Amino acid sequence: MQKNSILIDVQNVWKAFDDNEVLKGITMQVHDGSSDVILGRSGIGKSVLLKSIVGLLHPERGSIHVMGEQVIGMKNRDLNRLRKSIGYVFQYAALYDSLNVRENLEFPLRKHTDADEEEITDRVLEQLRLVGLEHAIDKMPSELSGGMKKRIGLARAIIKRPSIVLYDEPTAGLDPITAREISELILSLEEQFGITSITVTHDLECARIIANHIYILDDGVFQHHGGYEELKASDDPYTRAFFQVAV
Repeated sequence: MQKNSILIDVQNVWKAFDDNEVLKGITMQVHDGSSDVILGRSGIGKSVLLKSIVGLLHPERGSIHVMGEQVIGMKNRDLNRLRKSIGYVFQYAALYDSLNVRENLEFPLRKHTDADEEEITDRVLEQLRLVGLEHAIDKMPSELSGGMKKRIGLARAIIKRPSIVLYDEPTAGLDPITAREISELILSLEEQFGITSITVTHDLECARIIANHIYILDDGVFQHHGGYEELKASDDPYTRAFFQVAV
C-alpha cells in the first residue's frame, strides 16, 4: 500500500442503540502514517466509532473500509484475519488478571502468529524494553500501577507489529504527569514503527502531543476538524469553548 494512501475510510456511518442515535453520519479518512485524534466529552460515541471500525459493533448505515476492505458485514473469519493487522488499546488496559505480564504479552503471539518459543521470548523482552518495564515481567496485573498497566497495554497492542492501532482513552484515570508520559510514549512508538492510529480521548494535552489531525465529535457528528493550532484559534464558539476549558 502506498504511503499517504487512505488506511481507514469511514463514510456516512450511523449507529443507534434502540432509540438512541449515537453516530449520525460520521465521515473521516485516516491516511497511512497519520495519528488522528477524536476529541469529545465522555459518553458521546467516541468508543462506539472505534469499535465499529474494528468490527466489534455493527452500524446500521454507511461504510467502513480498513486497508481497502469493507468491515461492515464482513464474516467473522475475515474480521479475525484483518484484526491481526490492528492493535487495540482498551481504556483500562484489559490485561488478563490471571496471567502475569510475560504471559499477557505472550498471549497474542501464541494465538495469532507461528512464532517459536525463542522468538516469543525475544519479542516480549523487546516490548518491555520499549515501554521501560523489563523489571515487571513476572508481576501480576494487581501489582501494577495504573500507568504501568497502560504501558503494558501499549506493549501488547504493538507486539504483533500492527499497521494500525486504535487507542480508547489511553490516558484516562492517570495523573497529569503520567498521562503526559503515556502520550509521549505513544508518539515515540508510532514514529518508530510507522503506525497509523486513531485515538479517542477527552484529554486535550494528549491530543496536542500526538495528533496530526483532530476531529471534534458532538451530537453524533464531527462538528469541526483540523490541526491542533488551527482548531485552538478557531472563531467557532463551540470549538473555542472546547479548547479553553478542561473536558
